[in-house]
Amino acid sequence: MKYKMYDEILEQPKSLKETLSEEKSHMKEIAEKFEEFDKIYLLGCGSSLSTCYSAKSALDFISDKNIEVYTGYEFFYNKKIENENAGALLTSQSGETADTVSALRRAQQKDIYTVAITNESQCTMIKEADDTVITRGGRESAILGTKTYVTQLMGLYEILFSMNDSKDDDAQKIKKEVLENIEKLPSVTEDLIKKTENEGKELAQKFKDDDIFYCMGSGPNYGLAYKLAMTMFMEGALKHACPLYSGEFRHGLIERAEKDVPIVFLNADYPGDEMTTRSIEFCEKLGTKSLVYNMQDYSDMHPLMSPFSLVIPLEWFIYYLAHFNGEDPGATRHIGKVRY
Repeated sequence: MKYKMYDEILEQPKSLKETLSEEKSHMKEIAEKFEEFDKIYLLGCGSSLSTCYSAKSALDFISDKNIEVYTGYEFFYNKKIENENAGALLTSQSGETADTVSALRRAQQKDIYTVAITNESQCTMIKEADDTVITRGGRESAILGTKTYVTQLMGLYEILFSMNDSKDDDAQKIKKEVLENIEKLPSVTEDLIKKTENEGKELAQKFKDDDIFYCMGSGPNYGLAYKLAMTMFMEGALKHACPLYSGEFRHGLIERAEKDVPIVFLNADYPGDEMTTRSIEFCEKLGTKSLVYNMQDYSDMHPLMSPFSLVIPLEWFIYYLAHFNGEDPGATRHIGKVRY
């Protein structure tokens, strides 16, 4: 049986291409405005929050720009928000996420310049934000987010890496390479979709009876580990999952890493991945059921682009994991249906 998420995985290259075509010049204009801000907030929930984590971590490697990430309500209730010369990039698939809409209104009350990055052109956030970036994903059915995730993450990268906020030659070189890689994303994504489906299907068959997964990564890959656990495993495959930074392995998971415990490692040779490698080696000795995703096995783009490279094989894994357990990876039991 083929679920709607299958088609949405295949539609990602088209969504990336159309978003770049329609929004690139505008995102450059937004970048010029944001490079003047002393403070930048990245706000979102769920998959959208994960894009904020990844984008901030990626820029932190080469820039000292003051950037903070918040969930919608954490920002709304925070009493120490700095609003002098500040801007906020707010991300949401629907543009109607109550937490994020509240954060948008709070930011505007504080005279913080707001930009909404969302997929729905007639949504509340588009109507109320100071400026907007509309991702071209079309209406998305799968709750865990495929097209909306990659286009939203691409939007954040395009804006943040286009900022001319550093005179450091090495930083400028990396920014240039990242921006060039963004141009290649539609074709790279299309290639990964074709090449990794069978791998994901085979892994899902192997892990279909496991109920809990630990997801680890460092730098920009922590954001992907967060998405993998919080939305892909729990919302999509209905499996228990927990994300953690690679450096936190020895502060908790090391006590639960045992034979046959599934642990997903996301690796791109970031400085923090020294701890990823140590954790993999430790787990190999224990006989855990380790799934190691090395960015270099999937793409020759700059390592900071790792979340774009690794999310595609992970999507196939989650899709078939749900399928082999008789679940529709795009459906939900409670989200959007039950008030809490």
